[in-house]
Amino acid sequence: MKAARYYDNHDIRIEDIPEPTPANGEVLIKVAWCGICGTDLHEYLDGPIFCPTHNTPHPISGETAPVTLGHEFSGVIEALGEGITDLEVGDHVVVEPYIINEDVNVGPDSNDYHLSDNMNFIGLAGRGGGLSEKVAVKRRWVHKISKNIPLDQAAVIEPLTVGYHAVDRAGELPEGSIALVGGAGPIGLLTGAVLRAKGITVVISELSELRRKKALEAGSADYAFSPAETNVVEEVRKLSKDGRGADVAFECTSVQVVLDTLIDAVRPTGKIVIVSIWGKPATIDMHKIVMKEIDLRGTIAYVNNHPDTIKLVESGKLDLAPFITGKIQLEDLIDKGFDTLINHNETAVKILVTTDPQNLN
Repeated sequence: MKAARYYDNHDIRIEDIPEPTPANGEVLIKVAWCGICGTDLHEYLDGPIFCPTHNTPHPISGETAPVTLGHEFSGVIEALGEGITDLEVGDHVVVEPYIINEDVNVGPDSNDYHLSDNMNFIGLAGRGGGLSEKVAVKRRWVHKISKNIPLDQAAVIEPLTVGYHAVDRAGELPEGSIALVGGAGPIGLLTGAVLRAKGITVVISELSELRRKKALEAGSADYAFSPAETNVVEEVRKLSKDGRGADVAFECTSVQVVLDTLIDAVRPTGKIVIVSIWGKPATIDMHKIVMKEIDLRGTIAYVNNHPDTIKLVESGKLDLAPFITGKIQLEDLIDKGFDTLINHNETAVKILVTTDPQNLN
């Protein structure tokens, strides 16, 4: 079967590799669509980061480069390994793409398996990936979805769950609360969409006019301001009931000035959730944090959030179609996928990849 194989930075090859077979307790999935993630781009430009090297195997998967890429994917069950009785061939599914040690509690009561030692992801550290025709995945990480959800939209559920977990990390937010999202990249947009589906008024701060437009069109924001043209802090205060600022803010850029704006824009006792991955240290005005009693919280990926995210999508409160801005074949992964997202990222949110040309008809 065809697969996108990561060898090293700037070295991804479309190759023929053997088809997987499902082992005991595994599900064989025929992949329908796989999204290109910002993490994939970082691996291509600067990696290996999550991906193993040629000489150093990942401590859990045991695999070295090359590995198959792709962790944002949807598909249809083609076969079941022994011991699986609660799924059927033909079911539509998405994957929570974790690679986690066997001795870690990954049950429904766990809230920290995503923080366990050597945690990594299917499609980055081995065990196949969604940028291929088929993948075998342990039952624990496979989530059934309604056949009413188109499989292309289902491929966006994984990054949407990142946003869902970020909102969950913010704690209780009464309907009518005001949230400020810093940055309208894919995760900022999806976080805003989750917030609005929960009845929260969303303000997005974003320099790019195209991204601000997308935020409003896609239903990710009620208001979208350019910090180069507008005093975002003042606008947020005008929108808040008592003029004191946003109830919560989400940092989705890893840009210092954005973090500074969020600290100024939240009300006293407000919350700031750091969603982006920072490649360098940030500076924080601790006096403002103290004097406003701001809660500053981190968030990474998701933990037991997929079921609730899927229910939200199935409820119809959130439309994922506007976030899909391109569909390509696997053979065009670099030229039409990575190149667009690296060099023309204002024009794209989520580009989906398929190995089946019929999906593009």
